[in-house]
Amino acid sequence: MIYEQALSILSPHVQEDLQKEEILSLLETPKREFGDVAFPCFRLAKTRRKSKATIAQEIATAIGPEAEAIGGYVNLRLPRGTFAEELLASILSAGKNYGQQPASSKKVAIDFSSPNIAKPFSMGHLRSTVIGHAIARLYEKNGATPIRINHIGDWGTQFGKLIYAYKQWGSEVKIRENPIKELFTLYVRFHEEENQDPTLADKGRYWFKQLEEGDQEATSLWTWFREESLRAFTELYDLLGVTFDTYEGESFYNDKMTQALKRLEDQQLLSESDGATIVSLGKYGYPPLLLKKSDGATLYATRDVAAACYRKEYYKADELVYVVGNEQQLYFNQLQAVLKEANIAPSLSHVRFGMVLQDGKKMSTRKGKVILLEDVLAEAIDLAAHNIEEKNPGLPNKEEVAKQVGVGAILFHDLKNDRLHDLAFSLKDILQFEGETGPYVQYAYARASSLIKKSSSIKPSPTNRPYSDEEWHVITTLSQFPIVLKDACDKHNPSLVARYTLDLARDFSRFYAHEPISQDASKLAIVESVRTVLQEGLWILGIEAPEDM
Repeated sequence: MIYEQALSILSPHVQEDLQKEEILSLLETPKREFGDVAFPCFRLAKTRRKSKATIAQEIATAIGPEAEAIGGYVNLRLPRGTFAEELLASILSAGKNYGQQPASSKKVAIDFSSPNIAKPFSMGHLRSTVIGHAIARLYEKNGATPIRINHIGDWGTQFGKLIYAYKQWGSEVKIRENPIKELFTLYVRFHEEENQDPTLADKGRYWFKQLEEGDQEATSLWTWFREESLRAFTELYDLLGVTFDTYEGESFYNDKMTQALKRLEDQQLLSESDGATIVSLGKYGYPPLLLKKSDGATLYATRDVAAACYRKEYYKADELVYVVGNEQQLYFNQLQAVLKEANIAPSLSHVRFGMVLQDGKKMSTRKGKVILLEDVLAEAIDLAAHNIEEKNPGLPNKEEVAKQVGVGAILFHDLKNDRLHDLAFSLKDILQFEGETGPYVQYAYARASSLIKKSSSIKPSPTNRPYSDEEWHVITTLSQFPIVLKDACDKHNPSLVARYTLDLARDFSRFYAHEPISQDASKLAIVESVRTVLQEGLWILGIEAPEDM
């Protein structure tokens, strides 16, 4: 809304040079001391054949005192009273639909989380899970239909190794008591024993071959491992508030690979190299993508091509999104090239992210060096409960609020960081409840909720009046929410939303500290609008907003 207001002011002075859509695309948010909206004049310098500074000065002079030319920009200060009244009225009217774009026919298949069965859910899996979940909600907010896919890692040689390890050292009683822990212990032991006895690798391959050929014992064990793993994963997903539309894992595509390969063959994309089947990608500057080994064995890539075909045809997906770490960038470049060549999925996005590092090193499940997400969440919830007991022992629903705050701290710590960067794991930093944290934003929401409850007899009502700087900063930040939502969706970057909620919480805290609010209907309109937008911003991030803290 803030850019539309600026457009109405600028348009008479630049409409001969630029269309309305072009003007909107150029608008920026300057530092507050420079104004509310900035319009760069760089593009006009070509058409008007003048310096950008001269053009900016001419436009600012023509607009009047609400405009100022600074370094090739026209900076605008909007009329506070009318803008605030209109914006606050629109937020109060829209409620949680503020910033919601009209529904479109666009469908987006989002592949995220994707843990391996029979392995614990570590902090390393958290990033894909929470980033993918937030991106799905951003697509919803921008009018598209997300299809949430958990492409479980449930196939491959590692399951032959696990079957062998269970038959050699496993205990059915122990696995039924604590399946993931015991299966993980067996997986780690196999690799420790393999270092001493290299023949174990052949035994692992043998049992995976038995599984591929439908051996009853191997299939029964694999099915059991898979069911127990999904049950444990589901408990964690429930705690995180993450849902999926499907858990179609690698094994789901075993009977779909032949058709996918034929599709590539019919388009003359397949070739042979030393007995293996590949797709040459020299024109893209990439090495070939291997789809079949010389012994006829298929690979992860083979199933990914089959999965892409299925998602395009079954779900009618317009876009395929894969939320997978930075280290897989080359592979997804190759996959994208193959799908483009085959006209299977012209639109593929690899949403990559950095690793979670422990002591500066990547975590390793093979070596057993992992930090379990389950343990971190439990500790965060315990700490939140301890803080509540110290500061607000009479708080109703203490256990539920502790869960909301503890889980929220973990999620926000991940999502506030640019996804491309590696994330150093530090339990101490994650569990800080002050500063740039989820609990800080949740507390701002709870404080706003408390103000509304205390003034329940007064209906929040925006008016056209003079607004103080503290009020105006909140109002202009509120106006940015739809812009942030679109930008975050376009860039697949939930950190923009997390950072925005921090900014809004800070602005609200300053407003709260400087302005008497209770019994003032127009100020309560600001409070209710903040409450609405913070709750929606946290929802996008998968974080709950407690009414009391």
